[in-house]
Amino acid sequence: MLKLASFLIHGIQPLLVPICFVAAWSVLILFALSLWSAVRDGITTAKQMHQIPCANCQFFTDNYRLKCTVHPSTANTEEAINCLDYQPKTNPMLY
Repeated sequence: MLKLASFLIHGIQPLLVPICFVAAWSVLILFALSLWSAVRDGITTAKQMHQIPCANCQFFTDNYRLKCTVHPSTANTEEAINCLDYQPKTNPMLY
């Protein structure tokens, strides 16, 4: 039994270096791809959030209790991107 284990260890030993090399590079490549995917998804989300026009609308109150006087439930959400009641601020000093 001991000779069989010794034979298997000596048979596998030349393959350990290439296997570890491939495994290490695979882990690094998977980490880089995961990081790239997270950054790409973050940029996509940021671009979509920058399309929300609420901060420039005259009905936006900038109050955490009542954000919008017309559509309080959809203010500052993705649903507000195509808001039909959007009116741009004509004079930001008045609001």
